[in-house]
Amino acid sequence: MSRVAFISPGQGAQYVGMGQDFYEKIPVCKRVIDLAGQVAKLDLPALCFEQNDKINITEYTQIAMLGVSVAILEALKEQGMSSCVNAGLSLGEYGALVASGAMSMEDAFAVVRKRGIYMQEAVPTGGAMAAVLGCEAKMIEKICQETEGIVSVANYNCPGQIVITGETKAVSMAGEALKEAGARRVLPLKVSGPFHSKMLTGAGEQLKKVLEPVKIMNFDIPYVTNVTAEYVTDPSLVKSLLVQQVSSSVLWQQSVERMISEGVDTFIEIGPGKTLTGFMRKINRNVKAVNVEKLEDLEKVVKGV
Repeated sequence: MSRVAFISPGQGAQYVGMGQDFYEKIPVCKRVIDLAGQVAKLDLPALCFEQNDKINITEYTQIAMLGVSVAILEALKEQGMSSCVNAGLSLGEYGALVASGAMSMEDAFAVVRKRGIYMQEAVPTGGAMAAVLGCEAKMIEKICQETEGIVSVANYNCPGQIVITGETKAVSMAGEALKEAGARRVLPLKVSGPFHSKMLTGAGEQLKKVLEPVKIMNFDIPYVTNVTAEYVTDPSLVKSLLVQQVSSSVLWQQSVERMISEGVDTFIEIGPGKTLTGFMRKINRNVKAVNVEKLEDLEKVVKGV
């Protein structure tokens, strides 16, 4: 019997047309995406399915991604699929909380709509991110610490791929030092700000106020937090972790390794893109990793897991 983890992608995997086949052909998916739009006061089908520029703007991307991911989650559940643990990359952590029964869809959609707005507004001038390929984590951490200005690790994605974040000048200086230290490549990312750096602390404080009235329920299934890469089953910890998550490093590789250490052997990526499935191949090739972003993926996964 497979031990399955549901994993949800983060910002960056979005594209026009994501989730459209689910919306048009599976009633529960239509209900979820329509609900997300109602909560966010947006025409979410238009945002997701019609050509537009907003889909790549943080305040719209986040709610669109979450709406589609939760819709596909509901389609999987309708087919009798279940997990023993859930996790998500950054924004995807909200999908994991819904999958774990700790947060209602309505609350997750409302919080993420605000999260996207606050992160967009909090973006200071002079912020940047860059992916560092082919360099050890300890070397990247050391060079970030030695670089003048604000620069730190944003994401530990997988072996050989770590993202740094912070002030534009500091990220550039750290990038040059990393290339000299042997990094294979340092690629500036096309993002609107220095996400998961201490420059976003203010957005986290705003999010804290939004989270205050939200009810965090007892977990049906544990989830693994980005902040510590540990299993969480205590509802009282969730809000603080979500606030910290905005400005702290995403421990994705460590989260996956933690789940594997607990016996997880199958990871199902739920939502647009194959980013997390790609990371999985570099983290551990001995586990199964599949993604569900199209209707035909749903049919294959239900038959094959």
